[in-house]
Amino acid sequence: MKMNKVYFPIVIAVAVAVGLLLGSKLNPSTETAFLNRNANKNKLNKLIDFIEKEYVDSLNTDSIVDLTVNGILEKLDPHSVYIPKSQLEAVEQEMRGNFVGIGINFYMYNDSLAVIKPIANGPSEKVGLKSGDRILFADKLQLYNKKLETDTLFSILKGEQGSNVKLTVYRKSEKKKFAVNVTRDVIPIKSVDVSQMVDKTTGYIKINRFAEKTYDEFLSGLTQLKKEGAKHIIIDLRDNGGGYLESAVAIADEFLKNKELIVKTKNKKDKIESTLATEKGIFETGKVSVLINENSASASEILAGAIQDNDRGLVYGRRSFGKGLVQREMPLGDGSAVRLTIARYYTPSGRSIQKPYEDKGENYFNEFDKRFESGELYEKDKAKIADSLKFKTKKGRIVYGGGGIMPDIFVPLEDSHGAEGLTMLMQSGLVNYFVFEQLDQNRKKFEKISMEALEKEIRSGNYFNNFKAYMAKGGLLFNLENQKEKVLFYLQAEFVRQLFNEKAYYQLILKKDNMVNKVLRK
Repeated sequence: MKMNKVYFPIVIAVAVAVGLLLGSKLNPSTETAFLNRNANKNKLNKLIDFIEKEYVDSLNTDSIVDLTVNGILEKLDPHSVYIPKSQLEAVEQEMRGNFVGIGINFYMYNDSLAVIKPIANGPSEKVGLKSGDRILFADKLQLYNKKLETDTLFSILKGEQGSNVKLTVYRKSEKKKFAVNVTRDVIPIKSVDVSQMVDKTTGYIKINRFAEKTYDEFLSGLTQLKKEGAKHIIIDLRDNGGGYLESAVAIADEFLKNKELIVKTKNKKDKIESTLATEKGIFETGKVSVLINENSASASEILAGAIQDNDRGLVYGRRSFGKGLVQREMPLGDGSAVRLTIARYYTPSGRSIQKPYEDKGENYFNEFDKRFESGELYEKDKAKIADSLKFKTKKGRIVYGGGGIMPDIFVPLEDSHGAEGLTMLMQSGLVNYFVFEQLDQNRKKFEKISMEALEKEIRSGNYFNNFKAYMAKGGLLFNLENQKEKVLFYLQAEFVRQLFNEKAYYQLILKKDNMVNKVLRK
């Protein structure tokens, strides 16, 4: 029987209405919940519309929406967060592992844009920019004496791949001004700082975060270290706050045998997904050591937990941060996004390493002071872990859950209790700026200096006294006289970083790294 097309939509509508009616009769609680949810959504929409139409003062409705979203997420866990449009691009670039720009490290020095160092093989290096150059104009836009924020400068120097920008540059060392055209290109943001041999049989790989390209960077480094004779790999995850779970899993797979458990996740519906190692690992039999500290979190803890629970290697350091939650990002359509916790993860032994989060504020994220005051950063036994959270590794060793990964071998902070401030200072940006200024005074002196000659220069020159004066000028009053060797060592390391490269910097810095030396002595 043929139906008249005029009546077809009516029949469909009636059928849908009858279906909804029958459904509500059969399951009234579902209908009530559905109506309640919609009423709550309508309440928010009505409030925002009312404010927008009637509120006496002018305001930005977007800011009201941002406050609403943040208010909702604050009721959840500390890792469910709102990322506003103004921040999302930078966050995505960091995790994507690249951006399009001219390829320089820079900072504002005396209100001019100073090049600390061009990125190796980047657009700026290819056209001849050097450390110490001042960029005065980008096209016709003046960059000096403008008090420009770093974010503003980034947006000026970035652009579309293949686009050109004319830079007007002043080179202080030659006292000349010149113009150069730079073609913007993709600039990698490395997540593997360095991969190098630290002795004849031990390779060292430092990972600063887990981004899209981390596994590729890591595999390239691991492959090269094997070629150089590495029988033992140190994976340094200190101060690595995490990132993509998938990258950590892929790296763990290189060390674990086929079908060994890497991680389990459990969602709201108690659905468990287990991720197992595959047959592809290229370092399944050599020795493995993992370095962690109080700032190692999330994906770092997944990798450390997988190595520890499978008895594949030993974990060195101090208790890790304690983030055992998995997030998924949802774009909100206006350039902003929400990252919502959708699951908990568990190490192969069954541990949840998520620490309590009744306090979701600053104290949750910055627990250093609490651990410092308790003495945990100096003595392993000061870490408070419930005996009820005992688990067993594959070979029956006891490990603990409930608040980070506990290392197999504890390594305290390198300083004596109360002397940590100087080390933190010497690893801060203050030293970078001081060294830049020292180099900037006479770059020709350092142009072709060797590593050996540089060490003699640092020790025989007046750099220690200059640094003391530099600190005093900034209002930082430290008694450095009994710490002269440490100060000179860190100054030398920063000179090496700015004059040579990261590899040379790590070759020097690792010689006095207590945690690395503990591994090598084991």
